[in-house]
Amino acid sequence: MRKYECKIAVIIPCYNEALTVKDVITDYKKAIPEAKIYVIDNNSKDGTDKIARENGAVVIYEYKQGKGNAVKCAFRKIKAECYMLVDGDNTYPTDNVREMCNLILERKS
Repeated sequence: MRKYECKIAVIIPCYNEALTVKDVITDYKKAIPEAKIYVIDNNSKDGTDKIARENGAVVIYEYKQGKGNAVKCAFRKIKAECYMLVDGDNTYPTDNVREMCNLILERKS
């Protein structure tokens, strides 16, 4: 099993999020440019994986359906000091993500 390592990992579990995944990746790249962006593709049929890859994300496939399986896959395969788990449908704003990462990395959370 391939392992990925980074300081800050943005994990985006996705199932058919082609309409929004580019915006999510772009927003998090702007907010924390040093982070690695990982899209966990959970059997998308709409090209989510292609769009994610074209926008600089690492795409990891989880074929066992369900968000919980995608999240478990991410934590099995990605080692980081700080994890940001967000949704591929652009649910979460990035306003405080830098502060949250800093608190975690400084162990003040």
